Amino acid sequence: MAQDAILIVDDEPNVIASLKRVFTDEPYEIYSAAGALEGIEILKNNPVKVVVSDEKMPDITGSEFLAMVREQFPDVIRIMLTGHASIEAAMKAINKGEIYRFFTKPWDDMELKFAVRAAIDKYNIEEENRRLLEIVKRQALNMKLLERQFPGITKLERDENDRILLPDISEDEITRIIAQCEENLY
Repeated sequence: MAQDAILIVDDEPNVIASLKRVFTDEPYEIYSAAGALEGIEILKNNPVKVVVSDEKMPDITGSEFLAMVREQFPDVIRIMLTGHASIEAAMKAINKGEIYRFFTKPWDDMELKFAVRAAIDKYNIEEENRRLLEIVKRQALNMKLLERQFPGITKLERDENDRILLPDISEDEITRIIAQCEENLY
């Protein structure tokens, strides 16, 4: 199974190194970028689940970067990290980037680890929900197709002993229906 990936975006190499140390005992693949444009390139080419971004960067602010991430990679969970905490910065990050968590420097290692683990769990749950929703949509389509071809086939009839009564359909027709359903599932 592939490792969960996180991206750290900060223009200060010592901060990136410190953050990498925080996660050394965690089973993550860690990418790092010194700025927003480099971060976007990493996101385009790698299955990143969580972005941890600084607010103050030379090219664009972390809030603007996380807003770009939200637009281009809406499933990626976003965390803001800043040494210049202000209500304005927090509001901008929350409103524009729809961030998951907001941390100030210096951060608490355990709290940051917990937040990243929770963010990855959130990502995985949402991904599983999307996968299951697709299965349900395909199954609903199959039910509609079956009902259109064989009106009443999706309705169960039972006898006096509560056993399901099957419609009178030939074996060849059942085989064709099953093949069509399997084709629609994939």
